[in-house]
Amino acid sequence: MRRTGEPMTLSLPPFTKAVLWLIGINTGIFLLMLVLARIAPIAVLFVDNYCELVPSQVVRQGMVWQLVTYSVLHEGIWHLFGNMFGLWMFGSAFEQAWGTRRFLELYWIGVVGAAITTIALSYPHILGRPDTATVGASGGVFAILIAFGMLFGDQEIMMIPFPFLIKAKYFVGILIVVTLALAMAGGGNVAYVAHLGGLFFGWLYVRRGPKPAMANVSLSERFYGLRNSYYRWKRRRAAKKFEVYMKQHDRQVHFDEHGNYIPPDDDARKGNGGGKSGWVN
Repeated sequence: MRRTGEPMTLSLPPFTKAVLWLIGINTGIFLLMLVLARIAPIAVLFVDNYCELVPSQVVRQGMVWQLVTYSVLHEGIWHLFGNMFGLWMFGSAFEQAWGTRRFLELYWIGVVGAAITTIALSYPHILGRPDTATVGASGGVFAILIAFGMLFGDQEIMMIPFPFLIKAKYFVGILIVVTLALAMAGGGNVAYVAHLGGLFFGWLYVRRGPKPAMANVSLSERFYGLRNSYYRWKRRRAAKKFEVYMKQHDRQVHFDEHGNYIPPDDDARKGNGGGKSGWVN
């Protein structure tokens, strides 16, 4: 990609930390499944039955882990290559811009959001059926695609293998229209519904934006304020109980409104309720 006005150069993004790990995990599982298909086909059948996303199994049998596990399974080498290539080409820029933690949040929100969308639209038979299995990391990848379009919309990307450039925001717009059209048309064996779910949840995530640092400070201040109020209440309560106890034993002790002890030789009208070294937190 390049900025408008700069000479066209062909450059590839770096393999950032989380992108590299995700590619490694997905590729490793794909190769493992190929090996298991040779030496233990029943193991592959077990994984398919329990780890693919099947809406009816999630809703009726409580197999909620499928909301995540389906994303690391792929039907073939080109299915895997397409998802991993998109993850690398567009995910690296987002991870560099917003950090590894937020990149992983975006990716997994896209994965789970795509699964939820698939389930929600399968039961009314709007798009798909409850007993149809879905696999692939496309939900997370499409969440990254729309995030890239929103954050780097004016940057130009090359439409490989076509030798022309297009702004990222236009590319994402075309992608959404095509995905929606294919989803409405049935789309063969491609889970375009999951693509739409990834796009929608990715859009929601970026719209929320990074949380300001002061939000965490404000939350901490409220927490410690409530904690200190509780401790002050406990001190006042203990002081009243002690006053009653001492009165029952014919002795008079006094505490101020904060629960601080007032020595008997001090004037109650002095500062701090008459206490010499009283403190309030």
